[in-house]
Amino acid sequence: MDELGHWINGKRVAGTSGRFADVWNPATGEVQAKVALASKAELDAAVADAAAAQPEWAAMNPQRRARVMMKFVSLLQRDMDKLAEALSREHGKTLPDAKGDVQRGLEVVEFCIGAPHHLKGEFTDSAGPGIDMYSMRQPIGVAAGITPFNFPAMIPMWKMAPALVCGNAFILKPSERDPSVPLMLAELMQEAGLPDGVLQVVNGDKESVDAILDNETISGVGFVGSTPIAQNIYERGCANGKRVQCFGGAKNHMIVMPDADHDQAADALVGAGYGAAGERCMAISVAVPVGEETADRLIEKLVPKIEALKVGPYTSGDDVDYGPVVTPMAKENIHRLVQSGVDAGAELVVDGRDFKLQGYDDGFFVGPHLFDRVTPDMEIYQKEIFGPVLSTVRAGSYEEALKLAMDHEYGNGTAIFTRDGDAARDFANRVNVGMVGINVPIPVPLAYHTFGGWKKSVFGDLNQHGPDAFRFYTKTKTVTARWPSGIKEGGEFTIPVME
Repeated sequence: MDELGHWINGKRVAGTSGRFADVWNPATGEVQAKVALASKAELDAAVADAAAAQPEWAAMNPQRRARVMMKFVSLLQRDMDKLAEALSREHGKTLPDAKGDVQRGLEVVEFCIGAPHHLKGEFTDSAGPGIDMYSMRQPIGVAAGITPFNFPAMIPMWKMAPALVCGNAFILKPSERDPSVPLMLAELMQEAGLPDGVLQVVNGDKESVDAILDNETISGVGFVGSTPIAQNIYERGCANGKRVQCFGGAKNHMIVMPDADHDQAADALVGAGYGAAGERCMAISVAVPVGEETADRLIEKLVPKIEALKVGPYTSGDDVDYGPVVTPMAKENIHRLVQSGVDAGAELVVDGRDFKLQGYDDGFFVGPHLFDRVTPDMEIYQKEIFGPVLSTVRAGSYEEALKLAMDHEYGNGTAIFTRDGDAARDFANRVNVGMVGINVPIPVPLAYHTFGGWKKSVFGDLNQHGPDAFRFYTKTKTVTARWPSGIKEGGEFTIPVME
């Protein structure tokens, strides 16, 4: 059985803690590898080596650092198939979806190639007599990223590429559920020219996370995962004087207006609700049709589409719609929440609880589920299910539908399907959610905009990727320079003001 360790100082190394976690093949239910779980001592040693390597990397001019990113993009394109296969084998998502995972990370790396422009400071000539004033962005030092299982390529690249191109060293603590791709990314970074020690990949669990939060050398921490853990990491990291950005859970609503193209809306809901087995923080998990007639028509169109979904392993071909969920615990939790919806009185229109895939009886496959007549007091409405389950909440009016999205504690993404420009503009302006789609079900911004939710979906004031990434991974220094030719004789004892 394969044993996965860490990436330290430019090479793979075995763990020394003696602790390991199972890495499953979700399609077969078999344990395919063991991954080492780092101790605090291992994490601290990796940070110390990164801190030693960082100054030389930061001293390299931004254009040369950007060239490393440019080469890294080329290597990602070269190894796309290899990365996607490794990702699918450990996560379970289909190969086209796995390639999309890599591609979305690659696009952020492409944005980072523009670092020489994004890191430019500001300059004011003659701010006073003989005085120049300028601001510059400098790296924060050593940053860390704690990334989730559901995007084992994309989210690590969203974190490490901006941090590195800004001149920082970076500690990546990926999910222990699918650790192979992050290690492969580190190897490609080295091949692209990144100096040894600047990027360390430390596999681990809570002990490693706690060590990151308590390590005095680490200046900034980024996290993506569930809201309770996001809040804990944010509070502990901030209490330890770190810059922290944490992205948590979601319950994304899609409003379907009476005037919408219902065929388009149904297709969008199926793709956004069941793609990647619903294991996406931007998945649509709540459909909100406005009016009984709209709801009836939408359900009528959804049922045959959902029943026709092809569920299977990534090895079955590119026509598979989604694969297994990541662990047996995830499967069990989804089934528990589905049962809670049935017990609460929701109407289970499509019941996937008895789904079995011949030849893969031990795999973590979950059939598609569709609920109708869900109400806001139900657990399936309140909690993030993270599975192939779509809940329908019928709204009597546009205002009632808007209120549902606004009153939910999560505010990651939302969408409205309509032909009415006035309704779309009103929705976009009023809804208290960070990412909004208008006839777009999964409104994930492109790399040159920023990604982030509102309310309990985020902790911190800066988003991921785009311009905010350069702000998060740098600190501003402002210099006021006055040269001797302009200095008057004698000291000055009053606060300087503009003359």
